[in-house]
Amino acid sequence: MTQTIRHASAADAEAICQIYNHYVATTHISFEEAPVAVAEMAQRIGDVSARLPWLVLEQGGQLLGYAYATPWRVRSAYRFSVESSVYVSPQHGRRGIGAALYQALIAALRTRGIRVVLGGIAQPNAASVALHEHMGFQKVAHFNEVGYKFGQWIDVGYWELSLA
Repeated sequence: MTQTIRHASAADAEAICQIYNHYVATTHISFEEAPVAVAEMAQRIGDVSARLPWLVLEQGGQLLGYAYATPWRVRSAYRFSVESSVYVSPQHGRRGIGAALYQALIAALRTRGIRVVLGGIAQPNAASVALHEHMGFQKVAHFNEVGYKFGQWIDVGYWELSLA
């Protein structure tokens, strides 16, 4: 079946919430602790898409994953650096969806003159680490116990990809 990657819109918010809220409710991958409402997700999509790409991957009319980039920091000197996020439906992992989304996201970021992509990964998360390293990211930082969820402290590592 053919996969299509396209820009997200507010109409995708419900399907994106179905994917994302699974991770919010059942994993430490997201540091959000409450499910995101569809209206809030639609607002997030609009806010991000105004400046940076938010992509979705569909197959057979079903949204299977999404990827987007947000500014790394707010100060103007950081304008060429972004933080990326990729989420795949838990029923469709390990099928190349994350890599396909990342390839499209990186290509879109290059056209916008982005120089550095950073991926923050709550630890442990072997699948996300493997995806980032497969895409050429290198680990550059590790922060100990910076998040607290489900009654435990969580480390976060950062991986970096130079687009220069």
